Amino acid sequence: MDSPVCLIDTASDGKLCVQPAALQLLQQIQQPVVVVAVVGLYRTGKSYLMNRLAGKHSGFALGSTIESKTKGIWMWCVPHPTKAETTLLLLDTEGLGDVDKGDSKHDTNIFSLAVLLSSTLVFNSRGTIDNKAIEELQYVTELTECIKVKSPNEDVDNSTEFVKFFPSFIWAVRDFSLELKIDGEDATEDQYLEFALKLKHGTSKKVMEFNLPRECIKNFFPSRTCFTFPFPTTPEKMSMLERLGPADLCPEFQEVSKRFCTCVYEKSEVKRLKDGHTVTGRVLGHLVELYVNTISSGAVPCLENAVVALAQIENQAALQEALQVYQGGMEEKKRAFPLELEQVSAEHQRLSQMATQTFMARSFRDSDGKHLKALEEEINKLFDAYLRENDQASVKKCENLLLSLSATMTEKHKQGFYAKPGGYDVFCRDLEDIVKKYNSLVKKEVKAEVVLQEFLKLKSVDSKAILQADRKLSEKEKKIKEETERAVLLEQEVKAKEETQRQLKERMEVEQRSNAERMQQMKLKMEQELEQQRAEAQRALDSKLKEQAALMEKGFQDKADLMKQEMEEFRKQASDAENSRSRELKELMENTNRRHEEQMKMMMEQHRQQMQEIQRSSGGGSGLLCSIM
Repeated sequence: MDSPVCLIDTASDGKLCVQPAALQLLQQIQQPVVVVAVVGLYRTGKSYLMNRLAGKHSGFALGSTIESKTKGIWMWCVPHPTKAETTLLLLDTEGLGDVDKGDSKHDTNIFSLAVLLSSTLVFNSRGTIDNKAIEELQYVTELTECIKVKSPNEDVDNSTEFVKFFPSFIWAVRDFSLELKIDGEDATEDQYLEFALKLKHGTSKKVMEFNLPRECIKNFFPSRTCFTFPFPTTPEKMSMLERLGPADLCPEFQEVSKRFCTCVYEKSEVKRLKDGHTVTGRVLGHLVELYVNTISSGAVPCLENAVVALAQIENQAALQEALQVYQGGMEEKKRAFPLELEQVSAEHQRLSQMATQTFMARSFRDSDGKHLKALEEEINKLFDAYLRENDQASVKKCENLLLSLSATMTEKHKQGFYAKPGGYDVFCRDLEDIVKKYNSLVKKEVKAEVVLQEFLKLKSVDSKAILQADRKLSEKEKKIKEETERAVLLEQEVKAKEETQRQLKERMEVEQRSNAERMQQMKLKMEQELEQQRAEAQRALDSKLKEQAALMEKGFQDKADLMKQEMEEFRKQASDAENSRSRELKELMENTNRRHEEQMKMMMEQHRQQMQEIQRSSGGGSGLLCSIM
């Protein structure tokens, strides 16, 4: 993108709405996205930071008046400067606290969306991090009412799980002019932030009001960083900040800006969903729609519901994408039909594996295996159809070949060449030559034997007429010839059925290999999702342990004890979730195996019936020699 576009705007009825043009842009981004959102009071210079992250001096609108410039949420997608095959997606939000709006709920919605959509949240403020600045971050205390982890219908406070899904947090303090000292000692910017977030002892209303926003920041955003920016330039040049070159900017401001950008580039993670699924631009577009529609309807966005809805969308899309991979490859192969069964089967197996890989790469939360089952069934249907098309092409090729090889014989028959004493033997020799040439040319054509069987049946009509008219042969010799001819036809019928049997057996072997490969990929996918779930839970637990240690160090034993109880419950929930996921995996594998066994059972029954037919057919003609074959 050369410049930012509006992603979320306010409709005429005051409700938030998504811009279709921006969604179309997101749909085109197949790469993982690192999403950095900036929030803060209006006219605090948020847009300038976003432009710097984009590597530009201009882009997001910078205002030079007291009026808030950015409306809604704007996005800018650029190649990530340090992460290959990754897109850096910047979100510049409407300034909070704009008096012209007079709608605090609108500000809360903007803040909530920034939290829900980002992997790094930058809070931009001016001056210092004092009590007033923290009170201006009041929206963080409202998140428990504006965002739910599980169904909003459940009367449960699951804000303790926010730590698992919320973005990392950067506090950017602009126009900072104080010395970084705490109790007379030099301090780092991060130490300055933690000092500002210190809790007070006591249980009075005033103390609780003081502690609440600080506790929310600590609990919800365990990964915290701070940058203190000095004034960028002289006051008279502030209105033209985007047009200023490096020489016009304060060196200290440039140094902090560089460190800020480096931190965001190196430490901001790719956006992930609940359970750790990687978010691409396309997936983010779906998330934006889901969250904005939920907020506009007056409901509370729910992470779990969003993941379930998104899984349905993505799994269906993954199914279609996988089918396109299979069908596209088979259509290409179809151009060379007819082919040997081994060639068609090998391509089917290769493309089936590719299709499954494509599905696994995009799908997630297909816990009941519904979409994987649909993929398996559709591929089998398509394979059956391609086999029929290959059979038809083979039949046509074999028929044309026999038509060509028998053209001379047909013409002789029309002219009465065989209607003479000894004509039957001549006819049989000509037919034998045709069959030999045919067999040498068709080699492994899938329908060679079946077509030859029909050809010999057709020629037997002419053969009988010629035999009966041949005065050179006695009645006894004619009967022997008739018996021999019936044996020839029977022999060819058996050969055709044996070839069909061999092809069925090969089909069963292909299905066995495909199922083994599918099971392996499915197991790997589930194990990866399980590992992501474990890692997600462990990160959250580590952050709580760190926060608990800090509370104990500062003498907040009661709060540390409460956090210990939270962690015990958290461990139990993580263990239950892992056990539930393991059961889902086991059940999914069992169901897949059951479907495979049922399919094999049907094929085995078909195999058994064909064997019986072959035995019945060959039993009547055993011991007879086929003079032609």
